[in-house]
Amino acid sequence: MSSVLVLVVFLLGCLAGHYWGDGGVGDSSIYILYALMFQVGISIGCSDNLRQIVRLFRPRMLLIPLSTILGSLLFSALVSFCIAEWGLMDCLAVGSGMGYYSLSSILIAELKADTLGEQLATQLATIALLANILRELAAVTLAPLFRRLFGPFGPIGAAGVTSIDVALPSIARVSGREMIPVALFHGFLIDLSVPFLVPLFC
Repeated sequence: MSSVLVLVVFLLGCLAGHYWGDGGVGDSSIYILYALMFQVGISIGCSDNLRQIVRLFRPRMLLIPLSTILGSLLFSALVSFCIAEWGLMDCLAVGSGMGYYSLSSILIAELKADTLGEQLATQLATIALLANILRELAAVTLAPLFRRLFGPFGPIGAAGVTSIDVALPSIARVSGREMIPVALFHGFLIDLSVPFLVPLFC
């Protein structure tokens, strides 16, 4: 339901931009980004999940988010060889969103405007938004398939950042409730990595 709402809001934004022009929105987008990052910090800091993650942490659990990050970046790099219009760094910027559609698309639109121009930066941000929404939808709907093909960690890696929230019920159902701490830790670290990786590739 949240993905449908995001898509509806996105389409309304497209219509508003088409009919009412920029209206100074470009200048205020950096403040929207700051507000979003502040909200992310608050939600992580006051979450009960944070205490559970710290209590159940094991060093080998780092391998799962690391594998998700490396796998996402590897396949994003491979896609860049199939698409002539976008370069390697552009595809890596999109792939490093890892399901965090709201933050990654805003970062890309803001940071790529200087190098690509506003129109191309907006196109790339739209691609990031749609790619990350599709990743979330695939993680939720195809969790049983990922479990069957890749084992209990498959749905967690596919979910990316959404393993801490939207995809967590699907992960618990198909991989078992014992995977919940792993999924929370995974989503928490991916959540922290996105604000660093997307600007890095932009």
